Order: sequence, then structure tokens, then C-alpha cells
Amino acid sequence: MASLLSVNVGLPKDVAWQGKTVHTGIWKEPVDGPRMVRRLNVDGDGQGDLNGHGGEQRAVLVYQIESYEHWQKHFERDDFTFGQFGENFTVDGLADDEVCVGDRYRIGEAEFEVTQPRVTCYRVGLRLGEPAMPSLLVAHHRPGFYLRVITEGRVQAGDEITRTKVGPGALSVADIDALLYLPDRDLAKLRTALNIPALSPGWQQSFRDIADAADRGDSPDLPSMGVEPGWSGFRRLRVARITPESSSVSSIYLEADDGAPLPRARPGQYLTLRVTGAGRPAPVRSYSLSSAPGADVYRVSVKRESHGLVSGYLHASLRTGAVLDVAAPRGDFVLQDGTGPVLLISAGIGVTPVLAMLHELAARQSRRPVWWIHTVRDRAQHALAGEAHDLIAALPDAREHVFYTAVGGRLTGEGLAGLGVPADATAYICGPAAFMTDIHDALAGLGLAEDRIRTELFGAMPAINPGVTGHARTPPHQPPGEPGTGPAITFARSGLTVPWSEQQPSVLDLADACDVPTRWSCRTGVCHTCTTTLLSGEVAYSPPPLEPPGPDDVLICCARPATDIVLDL
Repeated sequence: MASLLSVNVGLPKDVAWQGKTVHTGIWKEPVDGPRMVRRLNVDGDGQGDLNGHGGEQRAVLVYQIESYEHWQKHFERDDFTFGQFGENFTVDGLADDEVCVGDRYRIGEAEFEVTQPRVTCYRVGLRLGEPAMPSLLVAHHRPGFYLRVITEGRVQAGDEITRTKVGPGALSVADIDALLYLPDRDLAKLRTALNIPALSPGWQQSFRDIADAADRGDSPDLPSMGVEPGWSGFRRLRVARITPESSSVSSIYLEADDGAPLPRARPGQYLTLRVTGAGRPAPVRSYSLSSAPGADVYRVSVKRESHGLVSGYLHASLRTGAVLDVAAPRGDFVLQDGTGPVLLISAGIGVTPVLAMLHELAARQSRRPVWWIHTVRDRAQHALAGEAHDLIAALPDAREHVFYTAVGGRLTGEGLAGLGVPADATAYICGPAAFMTDIHDALAGLGLAEDRIRTELFGAMPAINPGVTGHARTPPHQPPGEPGTGPAITFARSGLTVPWSEQQPSVLDLADACDVPTRWSCRTGVCHTCTTTLLSGEVAYSPPPLEPPGPDDVLICCARPATDIVLDL
């Protein structure tokens, strides 16, 4: 008979970690006597990061004494205490390879349902002083699991644990954990998991994405991001011609240096250029394709910025016949198939990706209702205006709205509402960050669903650093201390190139030292939150990830450069 050995609680607190402050509730301590368990947690307990922990689906975390014993032997330690793995219930029995998602258990006065394995996270390694712990929990098939509270009630150490219902599907916690985090997935098991009502919505969505990727013909081990590059690394493209489009924008037409045909780009994708003549080391920048997706040459339209190193060079010094190093078209801000209304909304040079989408709609002779909504300072700076107007005129159900801010034509939420945009439309927005935020909020207020509002961002992506608080964001910069002597690491979105130093454990640690915005959770090669496009170069892994990323991606949390590398970061 399984039993409850300890009830452990703890409120979130701030903990110093790698020069940052982490707000976390993983420090749990045993309590004496009965404790009330409610829908969201045990009385006296709390979570620091509600995005990954806590909530109705993750009200109680369970870990087994057998796993404690396993890790004591593995690490040759004898200092573990109840609650040290961040669990609320330390139990005897209920092994991860025996308990199934959907099983229900009676403990004391309360009843619980198993919803998902533990979310792999760096904080368990922080708590134990074992940074590799998130990876080891998955690799050793000992993650622990979360419970949903079916019936609230008091529990205490010593209570017997009785199974009251067997979950459908007969998939254990270890099975479910492996389906998400390990390679060689069994698609039949994954589809079975999708039919387990108790499985938490987040895990359901992850499995649905993997199943959808498999249905599209992509590898079930490597879910597709929907964007396949046309070549690896950088390729030499020749400048076929340069055309002024406005007082501040010029278009650069690029063709293959070897005369070979260029792969068809998807409408809305961008090119990443390494511009050798603009500086040393050669700066890297990304520009949206403004040409029709089926065009024989690629076109990027570049605005000259007053202090722009690369844009200044492209406008003043680039000549027809010059050769640029170019990475393949990529990006997931692309026009999706469908029959519903489309809103193409842009400001300034943000017109470029949505113009490519407009080209695609016109080429298809699409009968979808289209709203072309563009904001720019004045007519002199209105790039590609005639081209857009002609494309709109060729569509059977399209309307054009242009706002010139110099004469008070700023687009507002009230103005959007006055245009009568339909609530079932899909919106594509590109422009300055503040503009995109304002338009996003305005469209949401008009009833557009969140998944129908899509934005493009060329700067660094918003960071995902769970639990880290009070860390002031500063512009990316060279790391402190002596410069490294290793391969050059280029963070393309941040416009920064840094020599590698062997003192850095990983590319992620180097990015952190440079204040390059990063996305991560486990920091040990498990969760793939840190997956980043590798534009060129090669890396080695230490430790090796449990599942390798796609062929043009890298897990920066456990990667070290083997050569110069360029990252879409």
C-alpha cells in the first residue's frame, strides 16, 4: 500500500543565482499535522512562476522516496531531506512507471487526479546544487508528477494512498514524459495521450503540435516550425540592380552568383545578409523580402537609418554586381492559407513583408476580403505605394487605407474600428514595436482572437527567463572582462559579434553575459525552449541534448562553438 511520508510547503522567495535574482517557490519544508489541500495548492504553499508551475492542473507535486534513494546513490550524497525536489507530497510507492495520467487517488480526506509529469526546469537543479538535474530527471525516467484536486480536504504524513480510478489509455507518467522530451516517439502512444481527458491542456497542445507535424510529413521527433530553409549557411548572391523607392528607401534585387534558380520564398519571409564591406567583423542584418514569392530574383527594400552602419553602406556604397553573403529565406511570419478576411497592417518600412503577402494574394487571384492599412510619415517617404495600389486594384474584394502622420493621419484603435474590419479576420502587422503593440491591443479589443493576430519583429525576440526578476535590460554589448580568443559568435538580431571565451560554459551563458535577450527554461538540453536558428557554422554539445534539434537549429543552453557561428538571436 502506498503512503504519504511528508507534506511539504514553502512560499516563494528571492534567491541569488549567477548574478541575477530568481523568484521561486521550490524551497519546501515538511510540516507537522494535517494540512488543507485546496483547488490551487496546499495551505501555506505557493509558486514563484505560475506559467510553469501551480494552477488547477498543477496544484500538488508528488515525488517518491524510491527516487530519493536513486539520486542519493547516483550523486553519492546523503544530505537529502523531504521537499528538496520541490515536491508537496513525498510518497512511498506511486512510481513514475506505474502511475498513469488520469489515475485518481484518495489521500486522507482529499481526492486527486494525475495530470502530467513535472515540468523540467532549471530551478530543481538550483535547489539541489546539481545543474544537470533537469536533464537527469528525464533521462532516468524519474520526473515526478502533478495532481489536480478533485475533492478538497485535509491530508497528513502517514495517510494511506488508495487508487480510486484507473485512467484511460494506460500511459504512465514516465511514458508521457518520454513522449514529449525524448526521441523515437511512438506516434500511436502519442495519439492515445491526446484522448486522455485528464492530461493538462499545455501537454495536450504540445502533443497536438507533434501529431500535426507528423501528419504534414515532418519528423515526429523534430516538430516542424513551418519554415524550411532553401540552403544551409550563407550563399553568395549578386546584386542585379538597385532601385530607389522613396526619399529614404531603396530596393536591392539579388540573384544567384552561380546563375542557379533561387528557391521560392514564402510570403512574409526575410533574408539575413552578411555585409562584408560595412565593417569588421562583417555585420549581419535581416531584411524582409518585398518581392512576389515566385519572382526570379529576391528583392529586399531597405530604409536608410540616420545612424545605421549597414543601411548607410547599402545606400551609399553598394553597387550593381557586388556579391553579398545571404542566408536562405526563413521566418514564420507568413501568409497562411484560408478563405477568411485578411488584414495587412504596416507602418513605414514594415510594409515589406505584407507587400509580399499582397503579391501572393494577387497572384492567386484570391477572392478573400483584404484590408490594406498602411501608416507612413508623408508621400515622399511612402515607398512602393504605386505597386501596392496596383495589386489592390487587381483583387476583387480589397480596400486601401493610407494614413500620413505628418498631416495628422495617425492610425488609432478608434480609427481601426471605423474601418469596419471584421472580427473573424486574420491580421498581419509589421512596423515599430510600439505600433505593433498598439494595433494588436486595438484588434483584440475589436474581437479578433489572439491566434489570428500575427506580428513580425526584427529585433531581438522577447526574453523567456522563468523566475528571473529585477534584471534591468540593457542593450547587447561585449561581455565584461578579458575578450575571448575563440571563434566569433554573431548574434544577428542583436547586431553583435563576440569572440568565444573558454570560460563560458555555453553559448547561452555568453549571450547572458552580453545581455542578448534569450529564451530558456531547463538549461540542460531537455525542453528546447532555447532552440535558435543556426545561420552558419558548427557547434558541439556538452552535455549532449536528450533529443537533438533540427538540422538548422541549435540548443544554445548546452552548445559550444566548433567554428565561427551566426545565430538568429
